[in-house]
Amino acid sequence: MAEIYKNFNAADDIIVGDVQVVSSPLWSENINPLSGGYAAGIGFFTSSTQQTVAGTYYTDVYHRNPSTATNAAVQFAITYGNKNGSGSVGDPNTVGQNANDTPTRAVYSQYRNLLLPPTDLAFTFTSGQTTATPDDIFVININRARYRQKIDPGNWEIRMSSGSGALSQSAASYLTFCDDSGANTDPTIGSAGRIFNIKSGSAGITTGSQVYGLFYPDAGVLVFNATLLSSSLGMVPVTEFNRTATSNTVKNAVSLFSRISASSYFAARSEEKVNSTHYFVRITNKQFNFSNNPTFVTGSNGSFVYSSMLRNPSVYVTSIGMYDDQNRLLAVAKLSQPLLKTFNREVLVKVKLDY
Repeated sequence: MAEIYKNFNAADDIIVGDVQVVSSPLWSENINPLSGGYAAGIGFFTSSTQQTVAGTYYTDVYHRNPSTATNAAVQFAITYGNKNGSGSVGDPNTVGQNANDTPTRAVYSQYRNLLLPPTDLAFTFTSGQTTATPDDIFVININRARYRQKIDPGNWEIRMSSGSGALSQSAASYLTFCDDSGANTDPTIGSAGRIFNIKSGSAGITTGSQVYGLFYPDAGVLVFNATLLSSSLGMVPVTEFNRTATSNTVKNAVSLFSRISASSYFAARSEEKVNSTHYFVRITNKQFNFSNNPTFVTGSNGSFVYSSMLRNPSVYVTSIGMYDDQNRLLAVAKLSQPLLKTFNREVLVKVKLDY
């Protein structure tokens, strides 16, 4: 009977502990940046169905039009939160009275519980010696399916159209934001992992000291100071204090979406640490020169189909099976092409197992 199994020598044949950092485009279809100018049919789209079901809480953003494209997928969500419950769509005369039950309060509480320590009751943004604790926040939450382990710090950039006039993609009419990871080698570590500041800038290079928000790469979340961001973009969030009958249906998340979609640029990459174990499969000249395949022999006496195989067998290695101690097949490594194996040839194959 042909040899089937061979045990690994743990000291010589197995190398563990190999860790590699893999970075790849964040968006669906390996798009980067997400932009209306990237390819036909690609850009920033929302769904009327989602707006009807959960639009008062958040707005999903797709890379293709969900009403026409079957492969449209959610890339990220935009939401607006207010710790006092202000800014929710509803009757302007009753929003303040029901602030504890409003979507904006629920959103603020959700991200506060997710991202802040239990003792912190509000998001704090520190620019030099100046500290701001606004009542409201804008949040961009990257869809979990888009990234592997985390968002790659320093490798994202978003543009938002600014000014009170017509929204435009002109470089003079948008603001660009990125994180300060390039200048911050010792980030703050919080309940949700690392925390970097969001500042104006591009290509991972920030400008100025003004902090517009907080970036949580391990949670895939960008939290903006809504008061500062709105002022810088020339937009005014609708709250219970300025809501009127004509603005009663205005959703703040949709307002920010219009600023992002108008500038039409959001570049980002995901980051993943891949652990690898290398197995060296060594087949010496006297090993695995025959086969257990029934077609290898013929007749009741087990004669070789080809007589030349008797003293000079030639077989081909096409795959390698990885078994546990109970001889249960766990994995199969396929070779790119068959390798000839004879008594005059030895084979060395390295199998890389990523996890």
